[in-house]
Amino acid sequence: MITTEDIKALRDITGVSIMQCKKALEEAAGDMEKAKVMLRKASAISAAKKADRELGAGVATAYVHAGGTVLGAVVLACETDFVSKNEEFSQLAHNIAMQVAAMNPQFKSRDDVKESDLVAARAVFEEEAANVVEANRAKAIEGKIDSYLRDRVLLEQPFVKDPSVTIRQLIESAVQKFGEKIELVRFERLSVK
Repeated sequence: MITTEDIKALRDITGVSIMQCKKALEEAAGDMEKAKVMLRKASAISAAKKADRELGAGVATAYVHAGGTVLGAVVLACETDFVSKNEEFSQLAHNIAMQVAAMNPQFKSRDDVKESDLVAARAVFEEEAANVVEANRAKAIEGKIDSYLRDRVLLEQPFVKDPSVTIRQLIESAVQKFGEKIELVRFERLSVK
């Protein structure tokens, strides 16, 4: 049996509406982990439906790491001032700025990766995989490239506060929660060293 406490706990974790949490828990037969996965999938679908909407508002936020030697800055856009002025939206931008400061991503998405970067990485990984059995070598190289990109592409990085969620999933959750298109427009990391 699904209790009100279960629904509230899922809402507190995901930030999704009570009705969506209740539905996810019912479909998952009360399994909290399955319900979280279902809500993530729903968030991705919701974000895809809103992809062609116009962005007209947003926030620019910076996070300065302890000691003042590293700064992460982001511009996070949304459709309306109503959402951009929401404290949770500002917190999302702050969290992404913290991610930028902590993880030093080089690219926003895989679309931003230049062919020259991939060629250079592939050359290094081909050399590393030289001792791998021929039949498995191509798969090993592709796995290394995929891992290399996940470490450097911001939207694919695990969130520093909750590694079970990527930055893309964090944004997709916000799209579902606020009902608006949300997009990371720009990010920058500055460092003393």
